[in-house]
Amino acid sequence: MKNLVWFRNDLRTIDHEPLLTAAEEGEPVGLYCFDPRHFENTPYNFPKTDSIRSQFLIESVRELREKLKGRFLVRFGKPEEVIPELVDELEAAEIYYHEEVTEEERNVEHELQKVLDIPMFGFRGHELYHPDDLPVGAEAIPDVFTQFRKKVEKQSSVRAPLGKADLKPIDLDVDAGEIPSVSDLGLSEKQLDHRSVMEFKGGESAAWDRLEHYFFEADKLRDYKFTRNGLLGANYSSKFSPWLAHGCISARSVYAEVERYEKEVHKNKSTYWLKFELIWRDYFRYSAEKHGNNIFKLGGIQGKVLQKGNNEEWFKRWKEGRTGIPFIDANMIELRETGFMSNRGRQNVASFLAQNLDIDWRWGASWFESRLVDYDVCSNWGNWAYNATVGHDPRNRYFNIINQARKYDK
Repeated sequence: MKNLVWFRNDLRTIDHEPLLTAAEEGEPVGLYCFDPRHFENTPYNFPKTDSIRSQFLIESVRELREKLKGRFLVRFGKPEEVIPELVDELEAAEIYYHEEVTEEERNVEHELQKVLDIPMFGFRGHELYHPDDLPVGAEAIPDVFTQFRKKVEKQSSVRAPLGKADLKPIDLDVDAGEIPSVSDLGLSEKQLDHRSVMEFKGGESAAWDRLEHYFFEADKLRDYKFTRNGLLGANYSSKFSPWLAHGCISARSVYAEVERYEKEVHKNKSTYWLKFELIWRDYFRYSAEKHGNNIFKLGGIQGKVLQKGNNEEWFKRWKEGRTGIPFIDANMIELRETGFMSNRGRQNVASFLAQNLDIDWRWGASWFESRLVDYDVCSNWGNWAYNATVGHDPRNRYFNIINQARKYDK
């Protein structure tokens, strides 16, 4: 009996419950759909997914195909149209997948459920804390992060990551499908810029290589809390975010490796702080689940009534790094050319657009969606709302750009 495993932002074989369960119940066959909607232009007239993240995605899908030993298919098309056809071709009995929490992704799940006549089994695997283990349901999580963090640290535990499915090679009597190139997706190829903080290569192996290097070879985890606000350089922070965003490694796996590091090497404030940041990632995801589309509204989850300017010329200067303020411009040029920007840089450029330029912060969030190699819908929109003072912060957070430049970019 063949079971279809629908991959999306979970491009891994370790700690993948849908894949493991499908293997227990029959012959798992993986599928990744390059959804054309992900590569169309946004209302702001730039690609929803630009070339740097697309290249990372392609690399991740390519390695997943190698790891799944002949039992992996690729298609270009909308999943709700592609999957029913494949179900018939494969005579698949069941579908297994990881659930998402935001509207676009959930809509695809719902549309697929409408047109299928076989069972679909959804799992939760993006979070650090499983929703069943939260002290309260997602709909009742506190609206202040510190309260959420204290509750889960005291009352919840992180589940151990699952192992890797033992899969034997098979030959499918179905077209495996071609993995597209960046140009096939209608985008321009982009070479690695020599000024990049590091080379972000897609795939599960690269994710684990990075973790092994940062934790155990370079031994930089011990200093994480004190170096994480750095701007340029590979090892001032973990740089796990691209692989977490694409699901090449799970948050639970990272957490388990931090605990291993604490036992085998060293335990201090920095090791705790990396766990702390993983909890922030969870908080944005559960907040998106709780607040729904309010996370995409101008007034955010606070429902503020705002009047924002729509100065297209200044938005263009901001995104191209031509504001005339070196600290802002350097960060924006880095994003444009490399697909990455430090966390400290992101907070400053977001605050500058939303508060100094008084432009609709959603324009900036959409630009980040297009450009970031580590774009994650919940973290991106949650952080932008936070810095635009309409998210999870009871204070009106404001960054003095000149002071920040003097402190972090002497």
